[in-house]
Amino acid sequence: MKRPAWIWEKSPLKKIALFYAEHKGVPRRSVCLLTCGSRNVPPRTQGEGGQKRSACLPTPQATGGSRNVPPRTRGREARSEATASRSGSNRRQPLCAAPHPGPGFTLVELLVVIAIIGMLVGLLLPAVQQAREAARRMQCNNNMRQMGIAALNLESSCRHYPTGGWHWRFTGDPDAGFGKDQMGGWTYSLLPYMEQSALYQLGSDGDPGTESATQKAGARQRAENPVSVFNCPSRRACKTYPSGINVVNSEVTSACGKTDYAANSGNTYNSYDVANYAASKTHDWGNVGTRSKGVIYGRSEVKVGEVRDGTTNTYLLGEKYLNPVNYETGTAGSDNEPIYTASDWDAYRLAMKSYLPYQDRAGYADSSNNFGSCHAGGFGMAMCDGSVQSIPYSIDPQVHENLGCRNDGQVVQLPSL
Repeated sequence: MKRPAWIWEKSPLKKIALFYAEHKGVPRRSVCLLTCGSRNVPPRTQGEGGQKRSACLPTPQATGGSRNVPPRTRGREARSEATASRSGSNRRQPLCAAPHPGPGFTLVELLVVIAIIGMLVGLLLPAVQQAREAARRMQCNNNMRQMGIAALNLESSCRHYPTGGWHWRFTGDPDAGFGKDQMGGWTYSLLPYMEQSALYQLGSDGDPGTESATQKAGARQRAENPVSVFNCPSRRACKTYPSGINVVNSEVTSACGKTDYAANSGNTYNSYDVANYAASKTHDWGNVGTRSKGVIYGRSEVKVGEVRDGTTNTYLLGEKYLNPVNYETGTAGSDNEPIYTASDWDAYRLAMKSYLPYQDRAGYADSSNNFGSCHAGGFGMAMCDGSVQSIPYSIDPQVHENLGCRNDGQVVQLPSL
């Protein structure tokens, strides 16, 4: 098929070929014929005698020879003449020569590359782990923020912070309200204010404290349905863990949800261990407000106005210490009860100079009264105004106690992590 002449005339290759010819001593006519042949004879058409010519070999007219000379011989002569004036260091391969393959990788080079990649991965893994831990810590702070906001919403409705309930033998009763008569813990009282009203209403029979079969079955079902907001993602997953505690107003459950957060009970829980509802109801609890300096404790009804040191400078709730060995065993004395039980070690901590916070660590005593967490550097605390602060483990003991007391009159400044 004949190639149109205008393709070569307008092609940028023509300029490149002519430039090459001018600087390398190749005749312009030869370059045109070497590249695309003459305008009248296509490069790949048959020559005289019916034999095909190679498009990359010059025609006899290009080399200046006669038509009787074989095309391949004349092509070699033309190439030798074109390259005669070149120096040995500047010699180039013919235009039609096949490209030389590049060098490949040796085994040593491949092993070196693999070793370098391994070192880079080793350097990046700690950074990736730190980024993941930062994300989990942010989620943990968000959990406390949700609980703090829920507590403020409860205070707006009931005119007091969540009550601490009665003691570990009782769980929540949906018919007992939100005040001193509610035997369940603060975790239970917050459920309606965290969009968990259905979970809160389980076991409702219309009669508080009857310990009916309906109430007990609902309490067991509620205990076996953990809520993710009560679990620190860095410590353990939101699932059920072993438990064998016999609660008065609930059926016995072998597995239940747990909490990684505890309320600020100041200097005492103010809990009284009575094994039945009637005895607990008639028990003389005394003036509970004078015995505890915290915010949430046994049968508490602390109002915002009673937090005289300022809601920004008073603990409301925060992360609790737990030995890593007992994360999933359910055998620790401060982690062996269902999530919604009342005033006891599982969901209550003391803020005193003798109970400083510290980080979870295997081999440490399973302290039941200390705040703390599994995070490095410090632990999180939700304040009475709903804000969340990161408190260092190295906090001054007196400052820690002052932050845990709602009305000691001491001016303190929150330490920075």
